[in-house]
Amino acid sequence: MNICILGGGSWGIALAVLLHGKEHNIKIWEFFPEEAEQLKTKRESMSRLPGVIIPDDIDISSDLKTATESAEVVCFVVPSHTVRSTARELKKIGIEASLYVNCAKGIENKTLKRMSEVILDEIDSLQPEQVLTLSGPSHAEEVARGLPTSVVVAGISGKNAIMVQSAFNSERFRVYSSTDLVGVELGGSVKNIIAIASGICQGLGFGDNTSGALITRGLAEIVRLGERMKADPMTFAGLSGLGDLVTTCLSRHSRNRHVGEQIGRGLKLQEILQQMTMVAEGVKTTESVFDLAKKERIDMPITNEVYRILFENKEPQIAVRDLMTRDLKAEI
Repeated sequence: MNICILGGGSWGIALAVLLHGKEHNIKIWEFFPEEAEQLKTKRESMSRLPGVIIPDDIDISSDLKTATESAEVVCFVVPSHTVRSTARELKKIGIEASLYVNCAKGIENKTLKRMSEVILDEIDSLQPEQVLTLSGPSHAEEVARGLPTSVVVAGISGKNAIMVQSAFNSERFRVYSSTDLVGVELGGSVKNIIAIASGICQGLGFGDNTSGALITRGLAEIVRLGERMKADPMTFAGLSGLGDLVTTCLSRHSRNRHVGEQIGRGLKLQEILQQMTMVAEGVKTTESVFDLAKKERIDMPITNEVYRILFENKEPQIAVRDLMTRDLKAEI
């Protein structure tokens, strides 16, 4: 199968190496020409995935038309805030792939749309069943090195979800299928906000009790939002919900947790982001979900406090106090 990976970051490289191992024909498109040239000549990203070698027969290009030529499956592995512009460029070159697999985790600012909706907005010749999402607890650092990982691919067409499942599944990368596209996308996006909160708690020096409570109540917020958006609540007990939430909140690989930790230690958001070489999707998603919760009148107290810490300079200790002293209520 001819597969094009849009994005030469750590997750894009990890997926390319994984899929190459299944004997697919793989091409990588990298937006920045200098980055593409470096990957092409050195066959390694020293800043993102040192030690992971990109096989010589994986073609790497910064020319979108060249990279997507003959592609049957196109994977969006770019930051969520660039999915729309990337899809717009794809439409301009008239690409005719059969399936589009979104691997970005986020909700678009202002439009409050999920990534599959953004792709369909821009490539309006597509049918909804052609766009799927791959999500779950899958740090690139571990997938690229062949550590056992399980994810889920979702699409409104069960047939297409199974097709992608078969194409991506391997001995070290187990793929489940789902038809709950809304739930899978929401779970993979909102968990990044809770991961920022988890990092803040770590930075403040809190312990395991705090982490357990935060993950549990964070999941409650995700389910509450998902039900309002007509997702299946059971999806959030799965890999794109609880699985990804726990992993992102606790892992040393998590960019979002890293942002939170630095904030908990007293740094401000802008200085943290300036020091990072990779994107923490949860920052922009916090803006979107804060707006979405307000629009839909959904109670999401952790999300609200993370928003106020990130964008209104609220002191983390005060945010914790305000969460802990809210009106008492039944758990369920």
